[in-house]
Amino acid sequence: MITAVIVEDSRLARNELKELLKKHPDIVLVGEAENVDKGFQLIQKELPQLLFLDINMPEKDGFELLEMLDEVPITVFTTAFDEYAIKSFEYNALDYLLKPINEKRFARAMEKVKAQLSEHTDEKSNGRRLTEKSQIFIKDGEKCWLVKVGDISHFEIVGNYSRIFFEEQSPLLYKSLNQVEEKLPEAPFFRVNRQQIVNINFIREVVPWFNGKLKLTMQNGDEIEVSRRQSSLFKDRMSL
Repeated sequence: MITAVIVEDSRLARNELKELLKKHPDIVLVGEAENVDKGFQLIQKELPQLLFLDINMPEKDGFELLEMLDEVPITVFTTAFDEYAIKSFEYNALDYLLKPINEKRFARAMEKVKAQLSEHTDEKSNGRRLTEKSQIFIKDGEKCWLVKVGDISHFEIVGNYSRIFFEEQSPLLYKSLNQVEEKLPEAPFFRVNRQQIVNINFIREVVPWFNGKLKLTMQNGDEIEVSRRQSSLFKDRMSL
């Protein structure tokens, strides 16, 4: 069974989605909301696996809802606007559906949902901490991304916020590094100093450094110094 919620300001569009879902009995709708704030409360309460999300809503849009969430469900955008639909691919959404929604197109989207969820059955968030397969939403200026936690190589402090490094990107995440650390899975992330957290899967090289410290070279070429205290813990963890 797959649990789902709909966040969509149009009652007609919500009813349309509910009719389409009747042909997919393994997807159970556990709630619907007509705006972002109610959608946020619903998602926090129900912790759905699947989110049908309208992009263009009054007051707050769909992207703002994703930004409010610590962990983002598998997301299928619904929109009446082609430019939003095309843009949504930049955000790594699983899929998008143009209104009015075609039944065959909906069925294809649901197959993608089921395929992705089947890969997640072995790892679930415990509510407090994320897993490597959990998705987080990042918005920096006009750019947005949905990123799997396990694809992030490292974090570093920038003032009161954190910079996040993945692929070729390094946007700001508007949370402190301590807030980030509280949610990260304990493996494979490691706090190497006061300013930085690394994903040990992205370390390319470890070399001895001054005063008993270590220096890490990440896969993207960044060099990170491990504090003396954390170097001892890091050696134990990595059996060095």
